[in-house]
Amino acid sequence: METKTGELKITSPAFENEGNIPAKYSCDGEGVNPPLHIGNIPEGTKTLALIAEDPDAPNGTFVHWVVYNIDPAEKIAEASNPGTSGDNGAGKSGYHPACPPSGSHRYYFHVFALDKSIDMLAGKKKEDLENAIKGHIIAKGTLMGRYERKK
Repeated sequence: METKTGELKITSPAFENEGNIPAKYSCDGEGVNPPLHIGNIPEGTKTLALIAEDPDAPNGTFVHWVVYNIDPAEKIAEASNPGTSGDNGAGKSGYHPACPPSGSHRYYFHVFALDKSIDMLAGKKKEDLENAIKGHIIAKGTLMGRYERKK
């Protein structure tokens, strides 16, 4: 039996999909996470999980944020830590702000609606979360923003 994955609608009042992320959410500003709005959360969603990453980083995809066991609410507030934090690419917990070494980079905010809570301690890596949510994603959505440092 094939399971159908629904589509979450991920938006931000701070930037349009494929638009420019304001400096406030980067290493040039306050370095806090942007606010996210999550629409179309399906019935039966127990928790949300989020992975934010930059595929344009010089050494391969850089993970900016891993968080899981987020209450299935329609908003993730700016400068918040909405659930259990995993480790980002800098080996720290929480949001790591956009800070591309050169040029414009793309930042993807992937949100997953899950049919169960994730039984994992804080400080896990993106790959641990991806393995833990396999078979439990009932909907997903992505918001992409761009950031380029000012010279």
